[in-house]
Amino acid sequence: MNAIRALPELVCPAGSLPALKAAVDNGADTVYLGLKNDTNARNFAGLNFDDKTAREGIRYARDRGRKVLLAINTYAQGGDISRWQRAVDEGADLGVDAVILADPGLMAYACRHHPDLRLHLSVQGSATNYEAINLAQELFGVRRAVLPRVLTLDQVRHVIDHTAVEIEVFGFGSLCVMVEGRCLLSSYATGQSPNTHGVCSPARFVRWEQGEQALGARLNGILIDEYAKDEPAGYPTLCKGRFDVEGDTYYALEEPTSLNVIAMLPQIIDIGVAAIKVEGRQRSPAYVAQVTRTLREALDQAAREPSRFSVKPGWVQSLSRLAEGQQQTLGAYNRPWK
Repeated sequence: MNAIRALPELVCPAGSLPALKAAVDNGADTVYLGLKNDTNARNFAGLNFDDKTAREGIRYARDRGRKVLLAINTYAQGGDISRWQRAVDEGADLGVDAVILADPGLMAYACRHHPDLRLHLSVQGSATNYEAINLAQELFGVRRAVLPRVLTLDQVRHVIDHTAVEIEVFGFGSLCVMVEGRCLLSSYATGQSPNTHGVCSPARFVRWEQGEQALGARLNGILIDEYAKDEPAGYPTLCKGRFDVEGDTYYALEEPTSLNVIAMLPQIIDIGVAAIKVEGRQRSPAYVAQVTRTLREALDQAAREPSRFSVKPGWVQSLSRLAEGQQQTLGAYNRPWK
């Protein structure tokens, strides 16, 4: 039997205290959460943490030997940057293991005021090459960078080979055809940026219309999709809508599908990825529990026997039920046509 290899951290979402506990109880090494304001990119009503629940969640994780990260991953808005600065201060006061930042100004603030606070470069920083990552390390002491979901596995390896900064990649969850977290399509349709309003399609703009033949989904009056009576209805986001294009109706921009890297876990471990991230702070505790449990089992097996690793049908079935459109993809990691 092969020796157990060093494992990437399994980093899982916590949009609520029950979701945090579900992640920890099902094998997450690390959880990430946000505060109840627009300093985080999942600013949904009913989600996220105030001071009391954050402290309770951190205590729950720490008692079980797990880490907690605080996402302050939106860009401070001109005229009042104090909310973002206070969020950094609160992260330091809470004693989180790291803060996840995209805004260079906030990184500079954290360096000046909290020099011992560990900094992670958010995926919304859009650092796709080692030069950008090394600059963030040089200027702000960044210790980890989350890569956007646009690189092949060989490109990820190239980044890792040229930086001392830890590299985190996404392993499961939604994909995005836009620059991470800054969708111009949704901003155009609603007038509200996903970066500051927490969701591609803010709920206040979503309307459902039941017709005689189909259920219509609209975003700020724009018809995004229509669903037959026996067809599952997806949340109306522009990039994953079906459109009439020259007489054909289809997913013109992006089909509903979820990234799932289980099939290439041995390669991800082999190239030295430091952490694998699950997307989904807006998801339910049940979703978090199932994805975390499945990835934990798969990661452990890939580390024990990388040469004999194979994807179990049960893992595929488990994650297929949770995938968008019940479809899964390796995304940009695998481009056989290149």
